[in-house]
Amino acid sequence: MTLAGALAAAFAIALGVIAFSRRTFLAKRLQDQPNARSLHVTPRPRIGGLGVMAGSLTAIFAGCGPDLRIVAACALGLALLSLADDLRALPASMRLAGHAAAALVVVLGPLGSPPLAIAVPCVLALVWMTNLYNFMDGADGLAGGMAVAGFGAMALAADAGGAADLALAAGSLAAASLAFLAFNAPPAKVFLGDAGSIPLGFLAGALGALGIARGVWPWWFPLLAFSPFWVDATVTLLRRLAAREKVWVAHRTHYYQRLVTGGWSHRRLAFAAWAVMLAAGACALLALEGPVMLHRGILALWVVAYVVALVAIDRRHPRRTA
Repeated sequence: MTLAGALAAAFAIALGVIAFSRRTFLAKRLQDQPNARSLHVTPRPRIGGLGVMAGSLTAIFAGCGPDLRIVAACALGLALLSLADDLRALPASMRLAGHAAAALVVVLGPLGSPPLAIAVPCVLALVWMTNLYNFMDGADGLAGGMAVAGFGAMALAADAGGAADLALAAGSLAAASLAFLAFNAPPAKVFLGDAGSIPLGFLAGALGALGIARGVWPWWFPLLAFSPFWVDATVTLLRRLAAREKVWVAHRTHYYQRLVTGGWSHRRLAFAAWAVMLAAGACALLALEGPVMLHRGILALWVVAYVVALVAIDRRHPRRTA
């Protein structure tokens, strides 16, 4: 399967599955009902992830080799586990065990079973990435936009680096997510659901790690490309831990959530977030092609930019935990 064919297939399958699913019993069964922690006020079906996974994983299984098929199989398992959770809430211990198992398979398989001192942090990082994507899927257009920008940057970097299968996998995910955005851009008609956000987070971490292991890109490349999500999620988690809050309880203290509760519309947030996501991906690609001093300078600028932005939001929209 050619790269262009994979992208077209992933986009078309995702678009078709989501459009069809909106007219099935699943759309009624998987309604996201607003609650005190939600940013939306009317129910929306959580079926977008079904289309994203159907489109992207079909292309990966058809066009990639064994390593990426293993990664895709793990993502499929997580999608099915998360769909079961969407349909009937599963214990957190069962979900985390599934996330850890998928991460362990990737580390011991496609990543080449690194030494224990490297393997353990890799597993923990993959589990965190799997969950943080779900934490950040709380406003129209955010998760889909991050997938398009982040996986799009990975696809371009992999293609330039001669990693055709990695380019196909990342590109298929970006294309399927773009189809999802047709339904999720503000005002959203459908939501992603755990069946989409959980495997997308896992795939972002797994493909990023696989590219590092193969020497396609340095460690900082996937971190910068997906930084709009992991920075918000990680800083928020650390602050909640420092405040001794129950981190497993739903909340509205993420930075993007505070912008909406502070008066930003979903449309304004989406366009601002998309601009940051595209800029992060573009800068990651620019730094990848430049000398060491360039990528260090770009990384330093982004660190400063995030510190300034987070401090500004803290001052204008302070955390409220009640």
